[in-house]
Amino acid sequence: MATEASGVLAGEPPTPGRVSAARRVLELALGPFTGLAMLTAIFMVFVYVPSDSVQGIVQRIFYFHVPAAIMAFVAFGLVAVASAMFLWRGTRFWDRLAHSGAEVGMLFCTIVLVTGPIWARPIWGTWWTWDARLTTTLILWLIYAAYLMLREFAGSSEQAARYAAVLGIVGSIDIPIINRAVYWWRTIHPAVLVTREGGSGLADPRMKATLWLCFLAFAALFSWLLWVRNENARLRDEVEHLHQQLMTGHLE
Repeated sequence: MATEASGVLAGEPPTPGRVSAARRVLELALGPFTGLAMLTAIFMVFVYVPSDSVQGIVQRIFYFHVPAAIMAFVAFGLVAVASAMFLWRGTRFWDRLAHSGAEVGMLFCTIVLVTGPIWARPIWGTWWTWDARLTTTLILWLIYAAYLMLREFAGSSEQAARYAAVLGIVGSIDIPIINRAVYWWRTIHPAVLVTREGGSGLADPRMKATLWLCFLAFAALFSWLLWVRNENARLRDEVEHLHQQLMTGHLE
């Protein structure tokens, strides 16, 4: 079981200076690959892909909106899994991963809540409506905003981490609700992304190719951000561990 030691949960002894070859390759390759993928996605969205025959140019925002939503769900799902593992194993590794996942998930969820109204204004005639999917997505954002506030203001004790873990697990229940909202309630939110009728949806192969490329780019961005945030937290833990050893006179 983990214990509290100067703000660092035990159970995973820090290993400063021990960087595996795989980690080094990931550090060197993931960032450039993410940048290249995002630049390619931007080019395809604004230059390569044709405009939708019904919605016009504003439809292009969905190439960012939909992948961002998927990555938000993946991130918050990761928070739930890592939180459950932390409650079971009590190691700092899982707590750190959950915290990092929540921060990255909040970024993608914010992108969803910003790009959605930008699309809605010319299509629906309003920036926001209390549609079931919009409302449940906002609730998801608020849940994990509360999660991050708890992590920020409750300190770094094991008890605070466990409270946050419970909230991270409970909050993930909203993810399948968001997914099924368009089927369970009356909603004006689009339910079908790809159709072949009347030239609408993503019937054009270039649209499908662009969407899949955007999924890849956002997945790479998610992986890179999660990696960077988790590595920063790991290094901070190592510094705290070394500081604790120095203060107690047991520096190895």
